[in-house]
Amino acid sequence: MAALQPVRGTHDLLPEDHRRHRHVIDNAAGVSSLYGYEFMSTPIFEFTQVFKRTLGDTSDVVTKEMYTFTDKGGDEITLRPENTAGVCRAFMSNGLAQHAPVRYFYGGPMFRYERPQKGRLRQFHQIGIELIGAPQPQADIEVIACGAAILDRLGILGRTELELNTLGDTASRTEYRNALVEYFSDHKDSLSEDSRDRLNRNPLRILDSKDEGDRKLIVDAPVFSDYLNQESQEFFATVRQGLDDIGIGYRLNPRLVRGLDYYCHTAFEFTTTELGSQSAVMAGGRYDGLMEMMGGQPTPGVGWAAGIERLSMLATEPEGGARPVALVPMGEAAERQMLKLAETLRHAGVQVDMAFGGNMKKRMKRADKVNASQAVILGDDELARGVVQIKDLATGEQIEAPMDGLAARLAPPM
Repeated sequence: MAALQPVRGTHDLLPEDHRRHRHVIDNAAGVSSLYGYEFMSTPIFEFTQVFKRTLGDTSDVVTKEMYTFTDKGGDEITLRPENTAGVCRAFMSNGLAQHAPVRYFYGGPMFRYERPQKGRLRQFHQIGIELIGAPQPQADIEVIACGAAILDRLGILGRTELELNTLGDTASRTEYRNALVEYFSDHKDSLSEDSRDRLNRNPLRILDSKDEGDRKLIVDAPVFSDYLNQESQEFFATVRQGLDDIGIGYRLNPRLVRGLDYYCHTAFEFTTTELGSQSAVMAGGRYDGLMEMMGGQPTPGVGWAAGIERLSMLATEPEGGARPVALVPMGEAAERQMLKLAETLRHAGVQVDMAFGGNMKKRMKRADKVNASQAVILGDDELARGVVQIKDLATGEQIEAPMDGLAARLAPPM
């Protein structure tokens, strides 16, 4: 029988990987809290309609990528492919409109059935923030600034570029959509199969196409900025001015779009050239129409999401965790005493490692393997005198110390 393997597109987070993940999550949560974002979690599965309503029945995520099943009660359930819809559902389910605006930070696993590639798995992990209930362009500025600050804390910002665009309001978007349909209809025979399918139901998604034939047509396609009304122009101008005022650079990308109708105004991505074809590190925008599409009251929202796997590949190496103290008892009586001493040290905040057997050589080898900072050695002679030997494993220096008060000696500084 072949050795058991993880399901394709999934990945075990062993301690080193998990340390890098925690490095991303902890730093992102810490920075976002400075902006007023509080950590929250939603279930990893929702009723399927939560995502069908928000992502659209004909989107690639819904038709090809969602993990959907019928549970024992006959309900259709989907593992969350993204978390904005879940956060918005939680906002409505818990009656939080009276507390708006609210700021949330999240981090956790998402699920999509797609071809695994660098930085993209079938079970992947994201962090994100959502600012719900604020229609002003200053909210867009804050959300982008928070994202930039997190990337800076992780040592990534300098290797990314912020791409920025506006999707306008509903009126501007409708006019632009009609212009795209007219333009691409004149070139329908030259479009890829996917783009022909998107032509009438989601023409903005054609601008995302990676097909070479489509890319040539996109060069001469209408540009969104030509169809923006006065209100949309002023909203975008305020966002740009705000980013200029706080020193966040950006590049205008008129082809940066969001295909779903509930997106409006600001769309943005932090991109990098260090991850091959997967250039987006953090992506977001304004989604004022989402709540209403889900059956709730019209409620503005803006946010972003970022893949933890990609961030952990780019982030500066996290500092190593606390190094343990290795306990090395020699003899049965010393072993019993060390068990009690180990608990005393742990309660004092000292990380302890103690092998469950072996001679002095094997135990010291174990101490090196776990990168212990010191070894505390206890034999029959030390036990009789109430002392221990403490060996600094970096310098080799060894001293004798009373067993009483050992916790205070070894405890990390507060």
